[in-house]
Amino acid sequence: MSDATSLSFGEGRGEALYIIKIGGNVIDNSEKLQKFLKAFADLKGNKILVHGGGKMATKLAAEMNIEAEMIDGRRITDIETLRIVTMVYAGLISKNLVAQLQMFGCNALGLSGADGNLISAKKRPIQKLTSKIDGTIKEIDFGFVGDLDENSIGTVNLAKLIDNGFIPVFSAITHDGESQLLNTNADTVASVLAVAMAKTYETSLVYCFEKKGVLVDVDDDDSVIREINPVKYEDLKVKGIVADGMLPKLHNAFDAIKKGVSAVYIGKADDLEDLGAGLEFGTKLVR
Repeated sequence: MSDATSLSFGEGRGEALYIIKIGGNVIDNSEKLQKFLKAFADLKGNKILVHGGGKMATKLAAEMNIEAEMIDGRRITDIETLRIVTMVYAGLISKNLVAQLQMFGCNALGLSGADGNLISAKKRPIQKLTSKIDGTIKEIDFGFVGDLDENSIGTVNLAKLIDNGFIPVFSAITHDGESQLLNTNADTVASVLAVAMAKTYETSLVYCFEKKGVLVDVDDDDSVIREINPVKYEDLKVKGIVADGMLPKLHNAFDAIKKGVSAVYIGKADDLEDLGAGLEFGTKLVR
């Protein structure tokens, strides 16, 4: 979907573009969410918001007696689950975010990947996973889960929206081009968007979560590592300072930088206003 013709669009070629992702921990807290959205609205220049789903979909599924099935921390999306996450993510949460951003004078536009053919995905094929308990191999069908690649983003149409003053707000619902909606990881959506738009804008990717950044000591919020380059990243891995859940996040971040993204920030949603003010914000990952 993304091709060389996209570079003829984007009148602001070379301008800064922030792609900011928030997770459920922010969405589930109305006070934190409003503070974050005010800071997002105040952030000058071009920007895109990507949001996760929070606990609302899980709660609604439980009320409808639909049991959430997880394998290795990843949700199985059957047809009933897909209907729920589409209603919640692309419906209730999306429109709530847009309405609050409009209140702050931010001309937001709530979108799924199907809107404007902006994010296409491929249904994840059946995968073979090895059991951590007994080493047996079993086939797993993750259901209606969408995977993205370098051709997933409709850069032409997205640049048109940005250049005309709209602020896209993406849920993590995509489509396969053949009328099927798909549930897609929001972190991946943000990363693939950043890489695609880096061809047209000076793009920074910002992951907002509950910690102040990458920490030397996970129990000390003041031990933030302010900047990490690839050499320092390897050193932190060897020393065991970066481990577990932070490893895939940093791996994906440096992969995005290799593909043209200017910088990746990992920081606390409460502190986003510092980024807009030009102050230190979280951990900055650079080339």
